[in-house]
Amino acid sequence: MRILRSSLPIVALLLTFFMVSNIALADGPATSPEKEQELLAVLKSDAAPADKAITCKQLAIYGSAAAVPELAKLLPIPELSSWARIALESIPGPEADEALRTATESLQGRLLVGTINSIGVRRDAAAVAALSGKLKDADAEVAAAAAVALGRIGNDDASKALRTALADSSPEVRSFVAEGCVLCAERLHSEGKSADAIAIYDEVRAADVHLQRIVEATRGAILARGQDGIPLLVEQLHADDRALFRLALGTAREFPGSEIDQVLVTEMTKSPDDRAALIVQAMADRKDTVVLTAILKAAEQGPLAVRLSAVDALARVGDVTCLNSLLKIAVDKDAELSVAAKDTLAELPGDNVNAQIVALLPKADGATYPLLIELVGKRRIEAVPQLLKALDNNSGVVRTAALVALGETVSLQQLSVLIDQVVAPKKAEDAEIAQKALKAASIRMADREACAKELSAAVDRVKSVPVKGTLLQILGAMGGTNALQAVGKAAKSTDAQLQDISSRLLGEWMTEDAAPVLLELAKIPSNPYQVRALRGYIRIARQFVLPDAKRTEMCQTAFDAARQTAEKKLVLDILKRYPTVDNLKMSIKLMKVPELKDDATQAMLVIAQKLSGKGVDVKELLATAGIEKMKLEIVKAEYGSGATQKDVTAVLQKQAGELPIITLVSASYNASFGGDPLPGSTKQLKIQYKINGKAAEASFAEDALIVLPMPK
Repeated sequence: MRILRSSLPIVALLLTFFMVSNIALADGPATSPEKEQELLAVLKSDAAPADKAITCKQLAIYGSAAAVPELAKLLPIPELSSWARIALESIPGPEADEALRTATESLQGRLLVGTINSIGVRRDAAAVAALSGKLKDADAEVAAAAAVALGRIGNDDASKALRTALADSSPEVRSFVAEGCVLCAERLHSEGKSADAIAIYDEVRAADVHLQRIVEATRGAILARGQDGIPLLVEQLHADDRALFRLALGTAREFPGSEIDQVLVTEMTKSPDDRAALIVQAMADRKDTVVLTAILKAAEQGPLAVRLSAVDALARVGDVTCLNSLLKIAVDKDAELSVAAKDTLAELPGDNVNAQIVALLPKADGATYPLLIELVGKRRIEAVPQLLKALDNNSGVVRTAALVALGETVSLQQLSVLIDQVVAPKKAEDAEIAQKALKAASIRMADREACAKELSAAVDRVKSVPVKGTLLQILGAMGGTNALQAVGKAAKSTDAQLQDISSRLLGEWMTEDAAPVLLELAKIPSNPYQVRALRGYIRIARQFVLPDAKRTEMCQTAFDAARQTAEKKLVLDILKRYPTVDNLKMSIKLMKVPELKDDATQAMLVIAQKLSGKGVDVKELLATAGIEKMKLEIVKAEYGSGATQKDVTAVLQKQAGELPIITLVSASYNASFGGDPLPGSTKQLKIQYKINGKAAEASFAEDALIVLPMPK
């Protein structure tokens, strides 16, 4: 039942924002009588409503009592009333209050509702009598607005009027009266008049009002009673209604003192499992006074739902005293409980937790030993000596955990530890895990260039080609200058396996600095992966963000280096993707290459069409290609499959221009042609057309680029 701001063009609102957003709001309006008079002149003029709305917004900053009369004149105007009220709500002094009160005597409907809302914002105590009279207004929205406004004012007279109305107001208004009562009670409580606040809260709780009002009043009644409110809070914990139960949980979280913590412990042990689990979470949210022993006990024993909740809560409030219990739970046969405990152990707070985990390692056995090692990795604990010792363990599970933990914890200075495990693993079955650990460690290093330098040295030092390949793949995942240099060097080696691995890595490199390396490889006559290297170079030209001139240069370089038609056509695809004048010139030049004539012509037409759409005059360049202005006529066009065909002639006729290419409004045929004529089937577009009077036909697969062949 609240009035919204009037609807003016969004442009006006945006202008308002930019005009006022940089003006600092101090204690009241800015002092600038000249600016104020300038704005008032706009209100007095025949300016458009949008301009006056902007002016009202500015008067909220610059306005004073002098602006009130002009703003008051706008209150009866539907499209400007709310904007005037924005200013009146901000201007200090009794003049604005009086203007709003006076307006309530003549306004009706939503304009009156909005004005009453503004009175509530200003908390005008002088308006209590008038607002009290409107609590029984025939317009329910007016009565509701008056109730809430009285609640915002919140003095004794407003409180009295609302309490009287709570008993005899209509059902559709009573909930708003209750809201006003709650607002009054909140103000009374904040002023130290808790007894008066409690009386109002209890009246609302007993009234026939919406549950939300009862929830609000119950919360206030609990907090206003202080420690005496605990029984009422407990009553809500037992309530059948879930909203009241949730209220109790929320109120418990903000309740002062430590007495409530012990009450929550008791209620947790007495409540049904689902509610007990939620009470545990409320307990944990009271970190300063939480009864940790109770949550730990709940984690150790009891119903599964409660244990899971308690284990989760320990991640927030637990400490080193919980470590042993959580370790036992983490190896529990219940998988869900085990996973929850491991997650909590990874986050368990406390200054001594890490040290205690390391201290437990030497004597740990069974499933606890690999668990502790896993925690070393997850918590990034410095324990390399202990992890190296674990690599000698007979258990593959232990060794795996140790390698993974090393991958998460070794520093750059300790990286050789993992390199050694990759180069010469103590157990052959650990090789793959060691490689993953080294990769994880290398990628997380802050100084990747230094890390790559160390890995590159290992590549040079190692004799095993497979191990070299593994190290190169890690370097490829890292990227960077040193990594690129090492991979490029391996690609030039005489070993076919290294050439294969390195050329693949370079072809997938994620920075453009790989382009010169790839080009060099593509130009080596003896390189068996020339084509792969060239395609990697072309990929960079096609996919990376590059200056236009640089991209065109790379296209020309790639074309000159290409020995196969397929790669040359890939270059043409790049030219089409990035339409520039230079790329148009290049495509025209490539039309002279016999095996590329058709593809180059298509590329030229596509580029020309896109450039023309951007306002670029390409007529002279097209003339050099032998392409002159032509007359394209679409005779008939059908889209579909088999007997199901949709006539799309009119659509194509509308898009036909002076070139044998048609650009649709969407890349999707279905979207361009107003729907799918045969969903789920393979469709074709068939076109009968004439170019300069010569007839021809062409078919295109669904969503293909429409470039019409020149009639013979």
